[in-house]
Amino acid sequence: MNQPIEPPSLDDIGALARDAFRTIPEVLRAQTGDVTFLVTDFAEQDVLDELGAESPFEILGLYAGIPFGEAGTLASPSDLNRIFLYRRPILDYWCETGEDLSDIVRHVLIHEIGHHYGFSDDDMENIEANAD
Repeated sequence: MNQPIEPPSLDDIGALARDAFRTIPEVLRAQTGDVTFLVTDFAEQDVLDELGAESPFEILGLYAGIPFGEAGTLASPSDLNRIFLYRRPILDYWCETGEDLSDIVRHVLIHEIGHHYGFSDDDMENIEANAD
């Protein structure tokens, strides 16, 4: 009898994010300074509302923080750079596409960092293509 396969946990996705972060282009990593990865199953309802999401499965990740170089000495811990990764939408996307899960997490990181710092989708696609 086959054992049921457990889906990757919150900690598993966090580990993939830390590994993937080390592989993204320096042009993006340099933008973040110190960044924390927070993995939850879904975005909070207020985030979904703010982003106009019709379903919690629409949002794979979100960058929250202050731009690198703009953090003054008075920055509070709540101003730290954080990248939220939403496990269930990521896993849903993984199941639908069959792409490698670590590649999906890396892609989400690149796009969240890029969007936060004003890179266009074309810029991020070029950065990602040239890094592979």
